[in-house]
Amino acid sequence: MKKALVVLSMMFMTLSYAQEIKQIPQINVAGEGKVKVVPDQATITATVETKGNDAKEVKKQNDQQMEAVLKIIKKMNLAPADYRTQRVSLNPVYDYEKKKTSYNASQTVEILLRDLSQYDELMEGLVNQGINRIDNVIFQSSKLAQYQSEARKLAMKDAKLKAEDYVSVLGQKVGKAMTISDNSQIYQPQPVYARMKSMAMEDSTVPRETLAEGEITITANVSVSFILE
Repeated sequence: MKKALVVLSMMFMTLSYAQEIKQIPQINVAGEGKVKVVPDQATITATVETKGNDAKEVKKQNDQQMEAVLKIIKKMNLAPADYRTQRVSLNPVYDYEKKKTSYNASQTVEILLRDLSQYDELMEGLVNQGINRIDNVIFQSSKLAQYQSEARKLAMKDAKLKAEDYVSVLGQKVGKAMTISDNSQIYQPQPVYARMKSMAMEDSTVPRETLAEGEITITANVSVSFILE
C-alpha cells in the first residue's frame, strides 16, 4: 500500500511539473541575416579536350596541351597549392553508322585565383595554350568565416526584433532565449558557366576588362524561442 502511494505521489509530482513547464509563456520566431560582399577570388575549372582515331596519339596531344597550360599557370606565379588536376580521362567513342571507333581524351584543371586583377590574363593564356572548355567560374570571398559570423548575428537581431514586434501590443516583454536552432544551409558559391570562344583570334593590344564579379550574398537563418515576461 505504501509503495502504491509513493508511486501515485511521484506521478502527481511529475504531472504537476510538466504542467508548470507548459505554462511558461514563450514565443517562437525565425530570423534571417544577409551580408553582401564583393568577391576577391575565384575558382576556375577548365578542360583540355582532344579527339582522334588513334588512342595513343590523342593522349599524347592532350598531354602536350595540358603541359603548356600548366606552364602558363606557373608563369603567373600562382602557389602550387592553388591549382590541381581534377580529372583525367581517355574514352573510346563508337560510331555505329560508320562502324568506327574514335577516342576522346580530356584533362581538367582547377585553379584558385586569389587576385582577380589577373583574371583576363589567365583566361587568355589558358585558351591560347589549349584550353577549349571553361566548365565554370565560381566567385567567392577569402573572408567567408568572418561574413558568416556577421550574418548569424544579424539573424539573431532579426529574430529578437520580430519577437518584440509581436508582443508589443500585448504589454509583455521579450526575455531570455530558451532555444536557438541554426537553420542555415551550407554556403555554396554559385558557379558562372562560361561559353568559350577563342581569344587568340582577337587581334587587339588594348587591355580588356571582361570580368563583372558583382556581389555574393551570405545568408544565415535561425529559429529562436524567447521567454515572455
